[in-house]
Amino acid sequence: MRVIAGSARRLLLKTVEGMDTRPTTDRIKETLFNMIHDDIYGCTFLDLFSGSGAIGIEALSRGAEEAVFVEKNPKAAACIRDNLKTTHLEERACVMNCDVSEALRRLEGRSPFRFIFMDPPYNQQLEEMVLRSLSGSSLVDEETVIIVEASKETAADYLSGLGFSLQREKVYKTNKHLFITKGEKENADSHISR
Repeated sequence: MRVIAGSARRLLLKTVEGMDTRPTTDRIKETLFNMIHDDIYGCTFLDLFSGSGAIGIEALSRGAEEAVFVEKNPKAAACIRDNLKTTHLEERACVMNCDVSEALRRLEGRSPFRFIFMDPPYNQQLEEMVLRSLSGSSLVDEETVIIVEASKETAADYLSGLGFSLQREKVYKTNKHLFITKGEKENADSHISR
């Protein structure tokens, strides 16, 4: 696994062996960042269920102003810190070694993130739990794009009840990305680059 573009381009990232994780493949990561590249520079980025930190590190490498990583597994959190040192991006990063619910409580009150990415274990409805927490949170405003990496079977029919809408869905061979914003569905191009 490597950083695809930006200041840390081509640097290899560590992963935690034996962990029950599915690192986002380079091809899917490249597709994702091609879709949001116009809005990455200078943004704030929240990476939930971070694993090795590859997504947030990619955002920092491409010019994000700040990335917050949330990972409850201590070995994975240590791996994120190592990867941040390897890529020389630790000064713009914060690693929170705790449960996502606790992290959201601790972050509450700060200004909204431009992007919130989450890659929870599949088919456990964890994304819905997080979105319920974010529905009335200071961490999300109308400009925030929430990106959920999920199994192809994951439904999003509950979003409107939480005040969110699905702006775009990108389906891959084995999984998909959901692009979610606050409020009514509108022209996705106003939030998400093509």
